[in-house]
Amino acid sequence: MTFDIHESGRPGAPTVLLSAGLGGTAGYWMPQLAALKARYRVVTYDQAGTGRARRPLDPGHSIAAMADEIAAVLEATGTEAAHVVGHALGGLAGLELALSQPKRVSSLTVVNGWAAAHAHTKRCFEMRLALLKHEGPAAYVRAQPIFLYPADWLAANAERVAQEEAHGLSGFQGADTLRARIAALLAFDARPRLASVACPTLISAAHDDVLVPSAMSRELASAIPGAELHVEPWGAHAVNVTQPAAFNARLLDFLDRQPG
Repeated sequence: MTFDIHESGRPGAPTVLLSAGLGGTAGYWMPQLAALKARYRVVTYDQAGTGRARRPLDPGHSIAAMADEIAAVLEATGTEAAHVVGHALGGLAGLELALSQPKRVSSLTVVNGWAAAHAHTKRCFEMRLALLKHEGPAAYVRAQPIFLYPADWLAANAERVAQEEAHGLSGFQGADTLRARIAALLAFDARPRLASVACPTLISAAHDDVLVPSAMSRELASAIPGAELHVEPWGAHAVNVTQPAAFNARLLDFLDRQPG
């Protein structure tokens, strides 16, 4: 595998690995880095097919393959186990790793994730794929913030969102890659195995997420033994970006309570 891996923070401290969502790039976690680096060794990476790791994906690309990729990143950085924090698709990959290679996961945090996508989320992705097919990447990228951010946050951050749009289009992962990654997340179904998750788990969500309704996080948390659930009242799908202070405080509180 070819990786674009970034290490930062405190050498010798417990490792936190951050796994992004559908966008796939390490830069998604910028609002968390300063807070985490002060206490932990932090590993971020661009997922296969995205960012500086852009390449054609293998046929049948899956969440299991993404979990194997996390394990390979840990191996490449000399990390036996890490606190895995994943957003949406990245949370599914972390969940799969906790199930398939539990010794690699010291704790798991899933942000706006799910055990299996339900009808509403499938509808959202169907519309996004239709936009990509019929209008092209520019329209797809322009519509993406609607699914990520609260409307009032979008209105107040128009210039920032325009810059993100330009960056997203210049680094677009490609239609074939995007379709394969969406197919993988829609096919994922961990419901029969959730009782086997043995690591400390935090399920983080936002009540106003229009892409992944918070009920999906509640269902996920209720099925994982001992899982903690926190639902922010506002912040939408990218709650760690729109509410960084509250999100970072909640995440650090969880991580700081873990052994080691």
